[in-house]
Amino acid sequence: MTLVIMAAGMGSRFGGLKQIEPVGPNGEFIIDYSIYDAIKAGFTKVVFIIKEENYEIFKQTIGKRIEGKIEVEYVFQNFNNIPNGVKFPKDRVKPLGTGHAILSLKGIVKNPFTVINADDFYGYDAYVKAFNFLKENKNEYAMVGYLIGNTLTENGSVKRGYCEKKDDYLVNIIESTVYKEDGKIKVEPLDGRGSFFAKDSDLVSMNMFCFKEDMIDYLDKHFIDFINKNKNNLDKCEYLIPDVVFERIKNDNLKVRILNTTSVWKGVTYKEDKEDLIKFIKDKIKKGEYPNNLYK
Repeated sequence: MTLVIMAAGMGSRFGGLKQIEPVGPNGEFIIDYSIYDAIKAGFTKVVFIIKEENYEIFKQTIGKRIEGKIEVEYVFQNFNNIPNGVKFPKDRVKPLGTGHAILSLKGIVKNPFTVINADDFYGYDAYVKAFNFLKENKNEYAMVGYLIGNTLTENGSVKRGYCEKKDDYLVNIIESTVYKEDGKIKVEPLDGRGSFFAKDSDLVSMNMFCFKEDMIDYLDKHFIDFINKNKNNLDKCEYLIPDVVFERIKNDNLKVRILNTTSVWKGVTYKEDKEDLIKFIKDKIKKGEYPNNLYK
């Protein structure tokens, strides 16, 4: 049972490499809580997708703490798997997106897996739902769906994938800017369609997906199509998981089951979010949901 953690992106709004920003009482990072919850839920392997230049700092911090508790592997997201003849601007340092990150797993991950962002706190219930789905070994993909009201910050707007569904299955993900306005949740789709107000119980994607290994093959096969479509935008374009998932739902009749979770999302989109996250974790420790020292 493999958990893939995408950690190649830099937190530009937060102002640094927020994946290794301490938030626990003993210097734990958000990733530490993700791994702790994943192990508790039953996952047996974790694969970090990182920039090669961050390898040593990840290995000496997170890697050292979890040695002996779960199998660990590292892969690098870089420009080495770009099709021949394609040249990206030399000054581009930003990774090519979450779809390209998953493509970095080619030849490494050969079984169904769950993928998450490194800088998001997902909550134990989400890992239980993902693990149970993988264990059932369905011929489907899955997305963990969060109540939109459980994913907001008081410190500004956030980007969320607003979900349209039919029964228990995903129909579409609308990438949107979301924020509170006069006590209501306002959703502004990035594709230009009109804004609207959401209910607290509406679902959003936080990029926690359960994929079969064939997703890697699909990304590899269609990456050149993405490059060709964006040949005039190679300095900014991103190959994104939600876009690929929607493309497959539309064109291949892909089934993506929505796994509803009651977990509360937390993160550090803004510097001011850090104190809220620290308090949130302290409260969890007081309730006995986490030990004071995760890896003592």
